[in-house]
Amino acid sequence: MQLISVDDHLIEHPTVWSDRLPRKYLEAGPKIIDFERPDTGALTQVWQYEGRIYPYIGLNAVAGKKPQDYGVEPVRYDDMIPGCYDPKARVADMDIDGVQAMTCFPSFPRFAGAVFAEGEDKELARLCSRAWNDFHLDEWAATAPNRFIPVAMLPFWDIDASVAEIHRVAEKGAKTVTFPDLPDRLGLPSVHSDHWDPVLSAVEETGMVLAQHFGSGGFPPPIAPDAPFAVFITLMGTMSMTAMTDWLFSNTLYRHPRLKIGLSEGGIGWIPYILERCDSVWRKHRFYNNINQEHPPSELFNKHIHGCFIEDDFGVDVRDFIGVDRITWECDYPHSDSYWPQSRERAAETLRDVPDDEAHRMVELNAREFYNFPRAA
Repeated sequence: MQLISVDDHLIEHPTVWSDRLPRKYLEAGPKIIDFERPDTGALTQVWQYEGRIYPYIGLNAVAGKKPQDYGVEPVRYDDMIPGCYDPKARVADMDIDGVQAMTCFPSFPRFAGAVFAEGEDKELARLCSRAWNDFHLDEWAATAPNRFIPVAMLPFWDIDASVAEIHRVAEKGAKTVTFPDLPDRLGLPSVHSDHWDPVLSAVEETGMVLAQHFGSGGFPPPIAPDAPFAVFITLMGTMSMTAMTDWLFSNTLYRHPRLKIGLSEGGIGWIPYILERCDSVWRKHRFYNNINQEHPPSELFNKHIHGCFIEDDFGVDVRDFIGVDRITWECDYPHSDSYWPQSRERAAETLRDVPDDEAHRMVELNAREFYNFPRAA
């Protein structure tokens, strides 16, 4: 079995945008600058975009550190191991970890490019999104085509531009596009509307996966101001629960019968509960709601959606209630949830009592089918 991870991250190197933006946009475009922290006076490296400072060059890029050292974000590239930002070093780290291929989401622009959606100059924002895609497809994934599942982001604030970009990146080999899990929290229409139909149709036509990484469109439910950060981290997966419930009660999926949706980094243990709850609500409350009257929500899940796990022993135990063919695996390098360099060992431990054919589907075959990423000869 080869381990195929459907959720990982890359840290953009300093010249991703300066190498690709038109000259007139270089000053306003994203760039790395030295910055003196006002609290400590330490000289750090930060991203600057349209004059705004983004203080973390590698949010949660803690691969290689002990849990005792978590909580201190890298402030310079020297604080990270090279596999965070160098694709050749990443492949070497994958070999150490026993991982055959991975899907690398953006970091600085956030998981679906929301930083650019907030940009003042929308043409610059579109070009920044396009530049990231060219970096990922032509530089990062091209370093080892059989080791990276190519990802692209969209200028999702512009429907026509998004449709055009979907077809462009599909021609360049992209297998999935990252899309906000809760677009309404970004001030955009929700998935219950028909606003996104042209985008979703384009994703269907190209056969790509619509990847929804938790946190790409919003944040967990409000937590107490004095709650430890552990509360925030624990509740992150509830964003995937909310996003999936939106899809299951929308009429949108009936208009897009071939759409494939990947819930990235959301876990799987909660899926049986929410499917049971959705169907129960549907049976009792569908008559006065503008929802499909003929099919329970769980049918849409079985047709359109897949989840993934890192450490979810309970989710694996209840895999029959989820559907073995709806489950994929993730490594999440270089984030703190990752087990690198012992990901394969942890996966083997989790799957020790699972029949080989089922384990094979969950760690490799499902991902290859969903993402149209066959084994190399």
